[in-house]
Amino acid sequence: MTTWFDLGDGWTVAPVAPDPGSPAAGLGALPATVPGCVHTDLLDAGEIDDPHTDDNETRLGWIGRTDWRYVRSLARETADLDGSDGPPERVDLVCEGLDTVAAVRVAGHEVGRSENMHRTHRFDVTEVLASAGDDPELVVEFASPYRYAEAHRDRMGPLPAAYDEPYQYIRKMACNFGWDWGPTLVTSGIWRPIRLHAWSTARLAAVRPLVTVEGAGGNGPVLGRVRVHVDLERTAAGRRSALELTARVAGATATATAEPGEDTAVLELEVADPGLWWPRGHGDQPLYDLTVELSADGAALDTWRRRIGFREVAVVDEPDARGTGFAVTVNGRRVLVKGANWIPDDTFPSRVDAARYRARIGQACAAGVNLLRVWGGGIYESDDFYQACSELGVLVWQDFLFACAAYPEDEPIAAEVAAEAREAVVRLSPHASLAVWCGNNENLWGHEDWDWKPVLDGRPWGAGYYLDLLPRLMAELDPTRPYLPGSPYSPGEGKHPNDPAHGIMHVWDVWNQLDHTRYRDHRPRFVAEFGYQAPPNHATLRAAVSDAPLAPASPGVAHHQKAEDGDAKLARGLAEHFGVRDPGYDDWHYLTRVLQARALELGIGHFRSLWPHCTGTVVWQLNDCWPVTSWALVDGAGRRKPAWYAVRGAYADRVATVQPTETGLCVVLGNDTDEEWTTEVTVARHGIKGGRGVLASSEHAVRVAPRGALRVPVPDRVAVPGRAEGEVLTVDGAGERAWWFFARDRDLDYEKPEFDAETRVDGGDLRVRIRARVLLRDLVVETDRLDPSAVADGAPVTLLPGEEHTFVITDGARLDSGAVLTAPVLRCVNDVLATSR
Repeated sequence: MTTWFDLGDGWTVAPVAPDPGSPAAGLGALPATVPGCVHTDLLDAGEIDDPHTDDNETRLGWIGRTDWRYVRSLARETADLDGSDGPPERVDLVCEGLDTVAAVRVAGHEVGRSENMHRTHRFDVTEVLASAGDDPELVVEFASPYRYAEAHRDRMGPLPAAYDEPYQYIRKMACNFGWDWGPTLVTSGIWRPIRLHAWSTARLAAVRPLVTVEGAGGNGPVLGRVRVHVDLERTAAGRRSALELTARVAGATATATAEPGEDTAVLELEVADPGLWWPRGHGDQPLYDLTVELSADGAALDTWRRRIGFREVAVVDEPDARGTGFAVTVNGRRVLVKGANWIPDDTFPSRVDAARYRARIGQACAAGVNLLRVWGGGIYESDDFYQACSELGVLVWQDFLFACAAYPEDEPIAAEVAAEAREAVVRLSPHASLAVWCGNNENLWGHEDWDWKPVLDGRPWGAGYYLDLLPRLMAELDPTRPYLPGSPYSPGEGKHPNDPAHGIMHVWDVWNQLDHTRYRDHRPRFVAEFGYQAPPNHATLRAAVSDAPLAPASPGVAHHQKAEDGDAKLARGLAEHFGVRDPGYDDWHYLTRVLQARALELGIGHFRSLWPHCTGTVVWQLNDCWPVTSWALVDGAGRRKPAWYAVRGAYADRVATVQPTETGLCVVLGNDTDEEWTTEVTVARHGIKGGRGVLASSEHAVRVAPRGALRVPVPDRVAVPGRAEGEVLTVDGAGERAWWFFARDRDLDYEKPEFDAETRVDGGDLRVRIRARVLLRDLVVETDRLDPSAVADGAPVTLLPGEEHTFVITDGARLDSGAVLTAPVLRCVNDVLATSR
């Protein structure tokens, strides 16, 4: 017998002994939503303003410095515990996520404590409930996370970190304490489901399926194996019982018996010729229901169900003549990784449900992404995230939760780390999408380059986790998946962790110090982070900032820029490329977003042109947790920025880019499909002004091998301009057109924008056709300025004279066509540069 009681309703929350001068002092008990947190409860009750709006977060620091008490009656559940089969032998309180420092009491008795947001806690409440009467009270009391973390810092000593916050002294989502893209909103609360579990005899305490495949990389038969490791928990009476276990998957069945007193079992299943799971773009994603049933004397006790996939994943990091390679392989095939980094999709993760995960991962897929890296300063996402990735064919690289800091290896932190990691590896093991585990984000690099060593003075800083504890746990619990000590990371002794010739690299000199064209200076083996900032869509920023008018440096806009010198770096890029200094809001908003799109298109194009020397890129970052100027492709309201469209083009299965070499220009064709690509490429040099048309051209019949790349030198007569400021190169016949501008925008012969335009309603959408009379560079239609729900299907678009393009505006039928066709909705670079001249 097993029965679950959801405890998601009937809660209140109140501050505990707040300081007299704190805003908490005037608060009584408020209705609480579970799962949730104090911030969202206060927001729902109207006690605080939206933390994501203006600079409201700056007035909410008291929340993280206050103790909070959640209270709920268990009267209804207690009455329901005596079922038709009599009372259960055991009742547990199961807390899937307590954020973070909590004491749990039932009927006045403390039943357990938590000091880790990332763990599930199970507390035996059988005896307490049995003696509690008809209306026992459940209380979860949270201590201030700041006070807890600062006390550990005082006791353990200061350790270096990227930010002056104590995030490494508490096992909690690090970015809660602020990041260079996120607000400082330090939460407390019951952030994941909390339930009562009534059971008898025994239960399935943990199920860990390990999948291997024989013959996946060949042409012969394939054999799938599933070793199902089961941990059991028994009641006192159940320890005398023999337990039967049955596992089923894809028509195969295995059974095992756990004799009295035994608490573990392994069931082995073999499946002949299963459908192999592949990342998107490489094949299908068949998933199979795996069921494990527990029984005693023919009576069912417990059941566990998940969907698994048959595939082999590995990392190949073999030395070669150029250093040490790095490649992710699936079923023996090297995968060109087209990735993006994932951060928590909301400052308050309890607000992210299965539908929101699915939508955001769907946006990644639509941009051509085949891998998401779950970054180490966030959370282990819910199973909904990994299941959606498995169904959509998206590989997952999962960081263990350490980021940008030296971490203490003292108790109780060390014990919490071990328990948390063990649970995460077991919980996530069924998911076919999960491909790589990684020890940390940038801590190996930080130890080497960020002046940590004098501060540490020989003290432990986390290496014991990354180089000992975590690899040991992986070897014990999941040897089927590769483990990396960190990112960046260079395999082998004595190598700098961010050496471009070895393993994994993070490229941050571009953006922080250098122009985005300097991506071409790098020849990495694999890039796990790189990116360029831009503000969110106008509708997103306008909804979050009440400045009147909006301006690049207005208080609300400035507050929603968290990166160090972020606005100065954006301004540097504008001056470098456009010669624009101190632009107004409309020009700033448009040009910075164009620059982000160009930076990612150039960076991905360059790194991809190095295949197979460089085997992949993971853009920083896919998503945002609030409305902010950041590196995201999709802003905090879920709207796609122009960079999203640029990445979609750069991550297409078949692409052409123009790359400079020591001997001249070269067209590089990338074919990320299983079919040979046969086409005829036309490279043409055009005059920009005065209808000069094609000045020189060349045709090239090409054959690009499956999953291969081909370099086609451009003849000098085409590649060398007569006058750089007045000419442009195009590549056609190889998918989306590739462009090469011989000079920067500030020097180009732009003409004032001239075009013919027409609009046509098509059902609920609006079709906008633009026919260029002159070269139009980076044309966008930002219809969210008119209606936040109206979305264009492409941007930015460049047209030669005489060419046309039709934008489809979803939900745009009600828009005023005159407003759609004028600035600041319809924009191109010509608007700014040619008009200003």
